[in-house]
Amino acid sequence: MNTARETSPLAFMKWHGAGNDFVIIDSRGRGAVTTAPLAHALGDRHRGVGFDQLAEILDSDEADIAIDFWNADGSRAEACGNATRCVARFVMDDTGRDALAIRTERGTLEARREGADIAVNMGQPQLAAAEQALAPGVDPDALPLDGRPMAVGMGNPHAIFFVEDAEAVDVAGIGARIEHDPIFPQRTNVEFAEVRGPDEIRMRVWERGAGITLACGSGACATAVAAARRGLTGRKVRIEVDGGWLTIDWREDGVWMTGPTAHVFDAVLTDDFAGTLA
Repeated sequence: MNTARETSPLAFMKWHGAGNDFVIIDSRGRGAVTTAPLAHALGDRHRGVGFDQLAEILDSDEADIAIDFWNADGSRAEACGNATRCVARFVMDDTGRDALAIRTERGTLEARREGADIAVNMGQPQLAAAEQALAPGVDPDALPLDGRPMAVGMGNPHAIFFVEDAEAVDVAGIGARIEHDPIFPQRTNVEFAEVRGPDEIRMRVWERGAGITLACGSGACATAVAAARRGLTGRKVRIEVDGGWLTIDWREDGVWMTGPTAHVFDAVLTDDFAGTLA
């Protein structure tokens, strides 16, 4: 049984999935404690803890658990695939279960063990313009930007650029600019994908509200969908991200993502840190 959630309202865990790192707060039995100032302060890698996203576990009447997601800048995130996998493994280990239904803003997601890995069904992609957060009149299959990127929604927005060499891309410069382009009223995540073959992609990512990250689960799902729709790959691919590998399988029931998870440590924030948020 997790001791972190029993110790303090500001107890937390640190996890990562393929290098995509998270603070996880378990608030089952007490209600949400995360606020925008808390998420922003915790997300500071110099003065706080540091993370790509924060995931808060909550009780749910509709599923086994619910999760709220926050970005490092204090903004909310609608979806976070790798954090969902990390939370799923934590709750599975905590309860002895091998499958869970998880309520998120994206909807209710199914997670299950796959050997040493955790798989999550991220749902069907949002492909039509009306389903995505785009400016009026924008075609998601041919965004009016250099490089002819595609937009794919996975509960959150993504712009996917197909490039010859992912290592040569100025991820920080281009990613920051595209995130705030006016065609994305709610900003966007930005993926740069190098197709190596019909079942393999190299991807790098700029995440909305976080910057360059070592992996992005929803971004990997969006990239796999975009590549399949362009006829560049099949519907099942392995994707190499900066932090490791993820397997994406676009099936009839949704886009399944499978990959590793790692529990790094449990900790409790000090009263001094809590006092800075007052």
